[in-house]
Amino acid sequence: FGIRYALFAFAASVRFPPTLERALHYVPPAVLSAIVFPAVLMPDGHTLALGWRNPYLIGAVVAITVSALTRKLLLTTIVGMAVFFVWKMAVA
Repeated sequence: FGIRYALFAFAASVRFPPTLERALHYVPPAVLSAIVFPAVLMPDGHTLALGWRNPYLIGAVVAITVSALTRKLLLTTIVGMAVFFVWKMAVA
């Protein structure tokens, strides 16, 4: 508790340089990409699967498309998951 509280207690008095603040805005997308891309592109953990038989890839492409067109997180999630499950059932 003490280690975490110290960060919160002094957070208001610490100011980062503007360059560092701009750079920190890229951390969440970079971390999310590092987690998601290997799972989508290598679902078995070993081989690259870029074909139409990869339901993870198809669901991700559809989710990216819906997100780009609508900018609605809930709709993107629902449509992406629905396409993934339907594609997985259809291909398997």
